[in-house]
Amino acid sequence: MSEHHTYKKLEIVGSSPNSIEEAIENALSECAKTVANMNWFEVVETRGHIVDGKVAHYQVTIKVGFRLRYS
Repeated sequence: MSEHHTYKKLEIVGSSPNSIEEAIENALSECAKTVANMNWFEVVETRGHIVDGKVAHYQVTIKVGFRLRYS
């Protein structure tokens, strides 16, 4: 029997007051608490919150791909 893999994607949003990279890391860290077999991510949107003309928060929407397990 040949081995096959099936993947699923879910979309999540991470945020950080410091950087886009930290927003991604925060999103992946939280996602890893409940999702197993994460394999990849793609950034689909970046945005931010402005206060007094400065960046207050970065928000990054990512899609996380994970492999489904079969018994």
